[in-house]
Amino acid sequence: MCLSVCLLQLEVSEHVQRWDLNADVQHRTGTALGQWIRQLSAGRCFVSDGQNLVTEDVTVVEGDVATISCRVKNSDDSVIQLLNPNRQTIYFRDFRPLKDSRFQLVNFSNSELRVSLTNVSISDEGRYFCQLYTDPPQEIYTTITVLVPPRNLVIDIQKETAVEGEEIELNCTAMASRPATTIRWFKGNKELTGKSEVEHWSDMYTVTSQLLLKVGREDDGVPVICLVDHPAVKDLQTQRYLEVMYKPQVRVSQNYPLQGLTREGEPLELTCTAFGKPQPTDMRWLRVDDEMPQHVVVSGSNLLISNLNKTDNGTYRCEASNAVGKSHADYMLFVYDTTATTEPAVHGFTQLPNSAEELDYGDLSGTPVPLTASTEALPTVQLSNASLAFYPDSRAGEEGAIRSVDHAVVGGVVAVVVFAMLCLLIILGRYFARHKGTYFTHEAKGADDAADADTAIINAEGGQNNSEEKKEYFI
Repeated sequence: MCLSVCLLQLEVSEHVQRWDLNADVQHRTGTALGQWIRQLSAGRCFVSDGQNLVTEDVTVVEGDVATISCRVKNSDDSVIQLLNPNRQTIYFRDFRPLKDSRFQLVNFSNSELRVSLTNVSISDEGRYFCQLYTDPPQEIYTTITVLVPPRNLVIDIQKETAVEGEEIELNCTAMASRPATTIRWFKGNKELTGKSEVEHWSDMYTVTSQLLLKVGREDDGVPVICLVDHPAVKDLQTQRYLEVMYKPQVRVSQNYPLQGLTREGEPLELTCTAFGKPQPTDMRWLRVDDEMPQHVVVSGSNLLISNLNKTDNGTYRCEASNAVGKSHADYMLFVYDTTATTEPAVHGFTQLPNSAEELDYGDLSGTPVPLTASTEALPTVQLSNASLAFYPDSRAGEEGAIRSVDHAVVGGVVAVVVFAMLCLLIILGRYFARHKGTYFTHEAKGADDAADADTAIINAEGGQNNSEEKKEYFI
């Protein structure tokens, strides 16, 4: 009997492999054949209790290929079949009853049934069942998970052109992904923090991240990058370049004399340069707190004094403006005698930053710049030594000399204060010494020559004798 059942099983297997894939046979094999084979398998002659089915879950990106593997450990030639989530037979041994041609046999043996599924879509997601016809039958399932990368990544910016100091809003949207994406922001190489919102619809996720960014002049031309973290895609990003307008940065450079002192009778030539966005269109020279000397020649950005004299001493300012605002830089001129070989250390040639952000630029050091440069409507900035730059050898001061002069001034002020306090103490001492002594009241006048106290009281003004002069008479 066992031999007959085994032969019948072999014959069924051979016939199944030779069947054509017409509609009737597919319907038969997909529905009734499974039950028929299961009944035959129940009467197997040789059953191995050590057989085990093994499979793994599959994660695949939409449109790619998923491979399903049903493996048998300690196989004894039992029948293996693969079913879809609707319990329809995909493969019975190496025969495919299902019409879906996306399923293709990769490998078939007594110990493995491996099937590939091409062009995977979300509708293919679910549980797929591996069945082994043993006594009792075995069944395990594998889960196919379909990942969908974002279909579109877009950055929307609130203002195409921003002004320095403004706060702008940027929004990055990753549409129709599965699972939801994680959005990260970068400005250049620096990562920023945004606020994300997730919208779920039709098994898909749309994520929008908002970034609020306060821009400065250093941000002009810097890319803002929206980067997506998603298991279905790598290095998906988009970027927008910032366009920031800012007030001019003004610099004054001394063309002549290149080194040394500005002496009487010698020429002086200054050049003013300004950079801004938009580029400054209006640039002019003026003399602070005084009128410009008539012999001074101004030609565009250049200022020329052909014959210096001491009346030229003062501060000369170069102003530049654009659509955003106005800035200026100052140059302090001190004219020395023709015989002068050194100048006071307090005479400097330096520059203040146009804005607080310039303290971090590092472009002021090592560059010859004028005495002061500032921007209207900006707060006062306290400079450090790193933000000051001097012309080499054009002024005899240098930083060390300036510091020594500052210490000398402070010492002189302290000496003057101490001297004033000593003088005040001396004056107060003499004052108190002169007013020290015995003081008598008006009533004690005339009492110095009295022999005793009673006589002194009688002789004193306001005493009893005087009181008699004030007698009153009543009629």
